[in-house]
Amino acid sequence: MEYIFTLKYQLPDAHGDLQALVEQLGEQGCDDALVGTGLPGRIALEFTREAGNADAAVRSALDDVRRALPGATLIEVTPDLVGLTDVAALVGVSRQNMRKLMLSHPDSFPLPVHDGSTSIWHLADVLAWLQARGGYALTAGLVEVARAALEVNVAKEGMRLSRSNPAGAN
Repeated sequence: MEYIFTLKYQLPDAHGDLQALVEQLGEQGCDDALVGTGLPGRIALEFTREAGNADAAVRSALDDVRRALPGATLIEVTPDLVGLTDVAALVGVSRQNMRKLMLSHPDSFPLPVHDGSTSIWHLADVLAWLQARGGYALTAGLVEVARAALEVNVAKEGMRLSRSNPAGAN
């Protein structure tokens, strides 16, 4: 099956040779990714990767990038953290429809990761909720990729926290 996801990285050298970087990525198996740059020192790789499951697709891409860019730091795997507009676009409904669902089901709609003027959810949680309700055209690939992205991002943050607060430190 084909899985679409994005890996975002901080590069060790913000002013490095972008063309050489793209060539390194291609040589290490990332020839199925579109490379995007925006901020200096950042890179986004949108993969369309064939694999037996989304977890294998994401993990193989992470391994390929690690070999190509050993000093790069993973920022996030997407799609994961989303607002209602993002969910609506992915599911094929209006933002107003998603907001109505959230407001009319306060006891069961997933809790946001961040609640403020703009609330943010883990996409996997909202998709699981929508799947349980039925009636939404959710692709298996999207549901799997959202779950794999969530798992990698949570593991990455857990490692970051454990490094910043070693065992026994208060």
